Amino acid sequence: MKKASTHFICLISVLSMFLFSEKADSIPAFARKYQISCQVCHAPAIPRLKAFGEEFASNGYRMTKYEAPRYFIPTGDDQLSLFREIPLAVRFDGHVMYNDDKSKKASFTTPYILKLLSSGELSDKVSYYFYFLMNEGGSIVGIEDAFLIFRDLFKSGINLYLGQFQASDPLFMSEIRMTLEEYHIYGVAPGNSFTKLKYERGMMLERPFKTGTTVQMEVLNGCGIEQGEFDTDKNKNLMFRVSQTAGKHISLGIFLYTGREKLDDITGPFASNVTMFGPDLKINFSDKFIINMQYVRRADSRVYIEETGLDHKNVATQGGFAEMIYSPKGDMSKWYLTGLVNWTQSDISGLDYRSATLHAGYLLRRNVRLVSEYTYQFTNPDHGRVSAGFVSAF
Repeated sequence: MKKASTHFICLISVLSMFLFSEKADSIPAFARKYQISCQVCHAPAIPRLKAFGEEFASNGYRMTKYEAPRYFIPTGDDQLSLFREIPLAVRFDGHVMYNDDKSKKASFTTPYILKLLSSGELSDKVSYYFYFLMNEGGSIVGIEDAFLIFRDLFKSGINLYLGQFQASDPLFMSEIRMTLEEYHIYGVAPGNSFTKLKYERGMMLERPFKTGTTVQMEVLNGCGIEQGEFDTDKNKNLMFRVSQTAGKHISLGIFLYTGREKLDDITGPFASNVTMFGPDLKINFSDKFIINMQYVRRADSRVYIEETGLDHKNVATQGGFAEMIYSPKGDMSKWYLTGLVNWTQSDISGLDYRSATLHAGYLLRRNVRLVSEYTYQFTNPDHGRVSAGFVSAF
């Protein structure tokens, strides 16, 4: 209890710095292209998207009713679109952390994240997006998101994403969360399973309807990107999601993930069936008060745990998260608060996880904010991470 109190005192001390900051404004790649403020797409701050930003992304990162002036070189060939300048943006984050990974020490982790991003239109129907993660926590990560978007494929109203992305993107996009603490359940896999709701290679089909219904389907390798191989077996995994808006403020969704993966134990290769499903809920009151909730239930027919040398059959894992974001003036807010609760429970006890996170941010500029965060792990009381730093994009 004494340790937790000390961490909260540290957090409050850092938050007091935010009261003496100055007024702000805007910028990065799309803002440069369209000569608009970051506020048009983001609230309460980058990288989180508001409704207009989500629509902008689903339109292939283009404003359909507004052409960026002199964006392309006039080549005299209507089948060729060449940028005058390659659109680039940078994200640069730095933090001071205390007791990260139970270290019981303070550490300067700057840069904590350093990304090089690019996106643009290759035609009126085709766009691209990618980023290279040059640094995360002191290590070079490489390419994570990288895909082409084919909008309104064959005039069917279907958008096709082809490349590398997170399997959980149709649910909640981890890349636009405000906290350092992740949506934990998306990264959980029992034993030697490779299948997670994290980065995958494959394709995603998306079809929105005027009724407020959106149908999405993913076809995935199912082995993640950590293996260095494009696929580790002949199987492809499928994910389906249907969401429905209810009035102006609520969106409900449900997903089903099904797949099969080839694994190994001491006797040789075997096949394991993986099933995941669960609902999600989004409540948004004018970007002033937001609640996001996710539940996932997972079943693995067989996994192997190398540390114990044992096979486990019919492994059940469940969990989810609840997130709340409060920004008193919506996209005009200078400060915001975020709370995040994670919960994971499994037949394999090493996967059990429960945590609570409090995060606060203050905007120095539209594209520069000060942040502070405290995460307490109920499953490991010695792990109480305190951090303070900045997030910037330009």
